[in-house]
Amino acid sequence: MLYIWQVTEAEAWLNTGVILTKHCQERLFAMKSALHRRAFLSIRHLFHAAGFEDKDVYYNDHGKPFLYDGRHISITHSNEFTAIIVSSAQEVGVDIEKQRDKILRIAHKFTPLAAYRTLANTEAIIRKLTIVWGAKESLYKIYAQPGLSFLKHIDVQDFVFEDGSTEADIHYQGQKTSYTIFFLEFEGFTCVYALGK
Repeated sequence: MLYIWQVTEAEAWLNTGVILTKHCQERLFAMKSALHRRAFLSIRHLFHAAGFEDKDVYYNDHGKPFLYDGRHISITHSNEFTAIIVSSAQEVGVDIEKQRDKILRIAHKFTPLAAYRTLANTEAIIRKLTIVWGAKESLYKIYAQPGLSFLKHIDVQDFVFEDGSTEADIHYQGQKTSYTIFFLEFEGFTCVYALGK
């Protein structure tokens, strides 16, 4: 299940009814940005919507979240949007990104740019690059291995916007793992989530 929240509520409202572990209380108190605090709290409301609480989640040394009951979880936030994805059977990763011109400047760091020359206009290129970036972020969250390169190790197959999905592979340390990628766009944002095959 994928849960998405557009965070419009005040921090005081978001803080109501949320019970945090000591570790997460410390994380929240250390956040200087009100936007980050509101995102953090809204994610705890998403936890509740998915049927669990903050105490049901733990994190490894790389910050990857896990559920004590064995289900898989991934968490993301971007500006006023937050999301979690939870799966009983498959490893999952999720990412939300704002569609911005900035991605044109960093694209060479995560994907071969020649693949985008056939697109009609800059807006279409930004949209596609944002999906590819989100796919690679989602896969990185699943794989969580130091040294994994977006450019060298993660391959996202070409797609058309109307499909809403594509395939991707990670080739790392002599192993290949395959994933299905889904994406949706709303209000200038892109949400991408990956499922292990």
